[in-house]
Amino acid sequence: MPAAEFSTDSERDALCGFLDKQRDALIRKVAGVSEDDARRAATVSSLSLLSLLKHSAVWERRWFQIIFAGRNFPDEWPVAEEDKGAEFRLTGEDTVESVLAFYREQIAASREITASLDLGSPCSWPTMAHRNLRWVALHMIEETARHAGHADIIRESLDGSRGL
Repeated sequence: MPAAEFSTDSERDALCGFLDKQRDALIRKVAGVSEDDARRAATVSSLSLLSLLKHSAVWERRWFQIIFAGRNFPDEWPVAEEDKGAEFRLTGEDTVESVLAFYREQIAASREITASLDLGSPCSWPTMAHRNLRWVALHMIEETARHAGHADIIRESLDGSRGL
């Protein structure tokens, strides 16, 4: 079912539908751009379409899998220290295809978590134990929408394309 036609029959359906709609908007902003344009900071900000996508993929993983579900990934935050903003930095290995694939993998894991657990379940990370899956989903709607808006401005600056 296209994200624009999601069900709001339950709270879970609504949360997942709104989050998927924002994820899809962000992904669409990267579609059809060249590797160079995907990396280009087209505004006064240092953000690019690809850096926004990478950041969104990293934090999708962190919020649902690490902070909420308590999973650990070797050599990754929070186990490994990281410079502030490192998740925005692109490497030579980051391509539109590779970052999109990573983002889609994280989305799939998030969907699995969200579908299988109660929305009232608390976060596993001790400093966030007062938050629950519902809060994480709402937070991710907010953050993903913000970054889709950033991507919309960047894309318009690159080629005049408008609209989420």
